[in-house]
Amino acid sequence: MIDHPMKGLSVEPVVRPPLREEIRKVLLDGLISGRWEPGERIVERRLAAELQVSQAPVREALRELEALRLVESAPNRGARVRGFTLDDLREVYQVRAGLEETATRLGRPPAAALRVHVARLHAAAAAGSLDDQVRHGVAFHREIVAASGNALLVSVWESLGVEVWTHVSIRLFRMRPHENAADHEPLVEAFERDDPQAGRLLHDHVLAYAPD
Repeated sequence: MIDHPMKGLSVEPVVRPPLREEIRKVLLDGLISGRWEPGERIVERRLAAELQVSQAPVREALRELEALRLVESAPNRGARVRGFTLDDLREVYQVRAGLEETATRLGRPPAAALRVHVARLHAAAAAGSLDDQVRHGVAFHREIVAASGNALLVSVWESLGVEVWTHVSIRLFRMRPHENAADHEPLVEAFERDDPQAGRLLHDHVLAYAPD
């Protein structure tokens, strides 16, 4: 008798993200890439057919994007991509700056971890990858927020959709992307020397990317 090759081995279950999250990513990628322009309708039925899913998870994903103020819906008219304005973008950066400054008062991030993110920013810039520049820039700031140890603050910060709004600002408003690793060096140095003004430096750093 031949033993089964997997006999005696523990097999980890394959964990897939919820269907709603996968659809949400498809929608976000479409907004970032310009598949759906501001004012354009997103047809639930059509997207469900394209993804070969029911309309329910598509509807749930659209509701999450509505909470991020990325889409808007009206009775009997479905969902449409919002017509973004500079005011929308400014408000996101203002709230974000305040949250990140507050985070530094609650806990200080490990400077070594921030150095890793800055190094990845440099590598992404050298490779000319805008997506990676944005991703690593947001990861740098997420490290700071997470160090606060305040779950509610982290949740509110995440609810802003920082990475998505960064892409939107670049695509629609040609804003300067969070790609300049040098901009992050003074922040790391401030945290390394435990500068009491580190929070204020971070606040001003974030607002520097907001439109006037």
